[in-house]
Amino acid sequence: MIEAVIGACISLGALGMVLGSMERAFPARRQRFFRPEWGTDALFFLGQYFVFGGLTAFVLAKVDGCFGVAALSGLRPWSAQIPLPLRALLALALGDVCIYWFHRACHRFDFLWRFHAVHHSSERLDFLAAYREHPFDGVCTVLLLNLPGIAIGLPFEALGGLIAFRGAWAIFIHSNVRVPLGPLRVLFGAPELHHYHHARVPRTLHNFANLAPWLDVLFGTYYLPSEHESYELGLTDPWPRGYVAQLLRPFGIQARWLGADQPPRSEAQSEAASAAPPSTPAPQGLGGPVSGTGTLGGRFAGSTH
Repeated sequence: MIEAVIGACISLGALGMVLGSMERAFPARRQRFFRPEWGTDALFFLGQYFVFGGLTAFVLAKVDGCFGVAALSGLRPWSAQIPLPLRALLALALGDVCIYWFHRACHRFDFLWRFHAVHHSSERLDFLAAYREHPFDGVCTVLLLNLPGIAIGLPFEALGGLIAFRGAWAIFIHSNVRVPLGPLRVLFGAPELHHYHHARVPRTLHNFANLAPWLDVLFGTYYLPSEHESYELGLTDPWPRGYVAQLLRPFGIQARWLGADQPPRSEAQSEAASAAPPSTPAPQGLGGPVSGTGTLGGRFAGSTH
C-alpha cells in the first residue's frame, strides 16, 4: 500500500512538473494552477489510480478469456499469419474506429450521456481534468479500444509502448496548453481540438476522435477553431461539484449531504470563487455559450474522450 501511495505521488508530481510547466509557459487560458475544483479532480485521479484502474484490468482479462473459448477464437489462428507490426496497426486503427463511434453515441443517447457528462462537467481544463471520468464510461472506453486487439489475439507487449504514449498524449490534449503542432494535430490530436470539444453547448458535434482526428476528417466532424479560447467550458445544465455526488449522479441518486446540483459558472465567477476566502460563499450563476481511456496501471489513464 505504501508503494502504491508513493507511486501515485510520483506520477502526479511528474505530470505536474512536465505538463504544469508547459501550462505556465504556453497557456491556452489564463488560470491558476490550483483552480476551482482542483481537489475534486485530484480525487478522480486517486480513484482511477487505486480502484478503477484495477477494475478495468479485471474486465479486460475476463473479456480476453471469453474470446479464448468463443466461436470467434477461429479469428486468432488467421490473424497470427499477419506480421506482428501490421496486426498492431490494424488493432490500433480498429480500436480508434470503435472509440470514435462510441464517443458519438455518448453524445447522442441519453443513457450514455449521463455517465459521459461527468467528464464534460469540468469548467477548467488542465492535465488533471483528464482524469475526471465516470468509471462506467472509462471501462467501456478502454474495453472498446482494446477489443480488436483482444479479438485477434494481439499480445499486450506489441502495443504496450504505444498505449503508454497515447495515454500520456490523452492527458496532454486536456492540458491548458496551446502549441503549434501543424499537420501532426490531424494524426495525434491537439489541445485546441479537444478544448473545443469541451465547449459549453449541448452535446457538441465536433472532434470526437481525440487521438485519431483523421476519423473526424473522414466522417465530417473535424473542426479547428481559429479564434482565441474565450468560449466557456463545461455543461449547460446544473451539475453537482463533489466527487461522490458526480459518481452517483448518473444513477439518479441525489442527496442533500452530497451537495445539490449547481448551475454552470462563467470564467469570471470561477475565478472569483477560487479567490474568495473560505468563509465567503462562492458566487454562482449561469455561464456563457459553446459544446465528450486507456489505462496503463492507472498511471497514464487520462480520458481518451
